[in-house]
Amino acid sequence: MTLLALGINHRTASVAVREQVAFTPAQLEHALEQLRGLPHISEAAVLSTCNRTELYCVTDAAGEQTVLEWLGRFHNLSIDELTRCAYHYLDNDAARHLMRVAVGLDSMVLGEPQILGQLKDAYQQARQMQGLGGELERLFQHTFAVAKQVRTETGIGKNPVSVAYAAVSMASRIFDDFSRSSALLIGAGETIELVARHLHEAGVRELTVANRTRERAELVSSRLGGKAITLPEIPAALEEADIVISSTASPLPILGKGMVESALKKRRHRPVFMVDIAVPRDIEPEVGELADVFLYTVDDLEEVIAENRRHRQVAADQAESLIEHGVGSWQHERRIRSGGELIREYRHHGEALRDESRDQALERLARGEDPAKVIERLAHQLANRLMHQPTQAIRDAASQEHHEFLEAAPRLLLPVKPAFEKPAPKANRHKDNTPA
Repeated sequence: MTLLALGINHRTASVAVREQVAFTPAQLEHALEQLRGLPHISEAAVLSTCNRTELYCVTDAAGEQTVLEWLGRFHNLSIDELTRCAYHYLDNDAARHLMRVAVGLDSMVLGEPQILGQLKDAYQQARQMQGLGGELERLFQHTFAVAKQVRTETGIGKNPVSVAYAAVSMASRIFDDFSRSSALLIGAGETIELVARHLHEAGVRELTVANRTRERAELVSSRLGGKAITLPEIPAALEEADIVISSTASPLPILGKGMVESALKKRRHRPVFMVDIAVPRDIEPEVGELADVFLYTVDDLEEVIAENRRHRQVAADQAESLIEHGVGSWQHERRIRSGGELIREYRHHGEALRDESRDQALERLARGEDPAKVIERLAHQLANRLMHQPTQAIRDAASQEHHEFLEAAPRLLLPVKPAFEKPAPKANRHKDNTPA
């Protein structure tokens, strides 16, 4: 079986394509059930964030095409369009990719910590849906251990930087004094919590958090002295907001062009800075056409993110080294497990031959045959049965000149000879004291 990682991310696909391929929370359970039920697939997990959608599977040789075609069908996307922006990794490369994702080396913001939490959520969901078997279970656990080591032993986690931080950094270029600005945050997930914290630390004058449920919005806003509202209250809040940052799991836009246009009129065209971190987008792209609106998506944060990347590159190099060690360790354990399975199969085969020969010998004894002849026949029969398959394999390898097989065969089939043999002890010569 092969380990497969297949997906798209911010480097290979535009935000429009990532929107189409993203799984909403409501879709994930159904998607995992379908994916796990595909032919050729024995294990599966799905990671879906604003910047990537990735499928991790244990499959046979035909599984990669099966997974790609299923992903296209699920999202009504042509296989050609999906192939153009999809990437895939197998076995060691798949394990390496997962570890790089876990520590933030494959993120838009180098070393961002959020992805590890999102990956753990994906792991838990796959586990609950019985999508994980021994292979993916061990890989995820090994990956989490490597991620912890990287965070502990390198500086990649110091001064946390995320898409949330990048959004606030970009806002600071437009509003040089946050103490005179008010912010409206839409959503109440981890990203918005980070945005709220960064804005609060930057001294923003007023902070409003809008969410589908007021209770969740209050959990975020109350810690920072902000105000909580529900989604229907957004139009009124827009009139006062200088900064709008949105990150929800809504499948449809929350802010339309008409709503923002009405707010701008009441603001007397004071500029508004907007960042749409969500995938699918929360803010209609047409909003960016309005005068006095500076609208950015996650793809527009590249400049800020590139600057952060330079500061973290030294730590990233150290992380790459730890990941290589982690991949080697995982590969070693996998080989040992593979050897263990072969040993179990071989022992089962030998024990089956033993039991069959024993039962035949007992039947002969019960019929009153000579025990000595029965034992001699048992030994001869068992030896022939155990040696038949290896003997035939050696003959086939010799005829086809499979030299590697022939070189390995003695180590597998013959007892190890000592490096040198001790000479046989000399016989003791006793002095003959018998009188002549």
